[in-house]
Amino acid sequence: MMAMSMTGYGSSVLYIEDASITVEIRTVNHRFLDIAIKMPSFLLFLEEKIKKIIQYQFKRGRIEVIIEIAGSSLAQKKVEMDWELLDEYMEKINAAKERYSLSGELPVTILTSLPNILTVQEGNQKDAFKDAILASVEKACEQAVAMRRKEGEYLFQDLMKRVSTIEDIVILLQTRRTLVIEEYRKRIKERVEDQLEGHTLIDPARIHQEIVLLAEKGDITEEVTRLISHIEHFRASIQMNDAIGRKLDFITQEMHREVNTIGSKSTDAKLSEWTISLKGEIEKIKEQVQNIE
Repeated sequence: MMAMSMTGYGSSVLYIEDASITVEIRTVNHRFLDIAIKMPSFLLFLEEKIKKIIQYQFKRGRIEVIIEIAGSSLAQKKVEMDWELLDEYMEKINAAKERYSLSGELPVTILTSLPNILTVQEGNQKDAFKDAILASVEKACEQAVAMRRKEGEYLFQDLMKRVSTIEDIVILLQTRRTLVIEEYRKRIKERVEDQLEGHTLIDPARIHQEIVLLAEKGDITEEVTRLISHIEHFRASIQMNDAIGRKLDFITQEMHREVNTIGSKSTDAKLSEWTISLKGEIEKIKEQVQNIE
């Protein structure tokens, strides 16, 4: 399994009698797994099952699930009368009329004012379509995952190309180090000769000491070694069968840290130029890594 992008989209349309159910899933970047579900209230009993499907398919990202119903067969509602409660109301009302010698007929509108007499019930057929709705959610998930995987392949190729570019530049840094020390030696010798104007012999030991001090001050061996280790770690991690985005982001930060140190130590124009190129490639990697699951 290669890198998986966090950007994806999937949809599924289910037709039942005169109704259609449209399921859409949109996924975008997020540090953790964040699930947002929008659907009609009479389908809320499916929310936990839908979340389990999402959690199985995705490890990171903001996952938006939108379920829309068109037609009436699923969302059909009906009015229910609580006859037993109404009988009790009427018994008490008639008793009150006799007790207080009240006359007159009760208006029909009184039914709407009596608490809990009339209730609106949603159709019971929703349970019959539960499995079909969940299957539609799974189908939309599969489409979104397929898109994320395709985008992930592009990210993988781009990142591996940039990592190879960084590795090539690091090799140049290693080979340049010997030349930089030799240039130190030449510049120091020329500077001493200019100052002494040929009147005094140059102490080779003193020149060597100055060269060693400058070389130690600008030594980037440790940083280069760690940078190579980070490159190897990045290559291994990006091919892991897991949610790797946060791990790759951490490795990229460590690479950036080593390159910054190399830049601060550099007194050579060519090394500085290559360091700038390294920073540019690492910044691009960091941007791409933000979209990996």
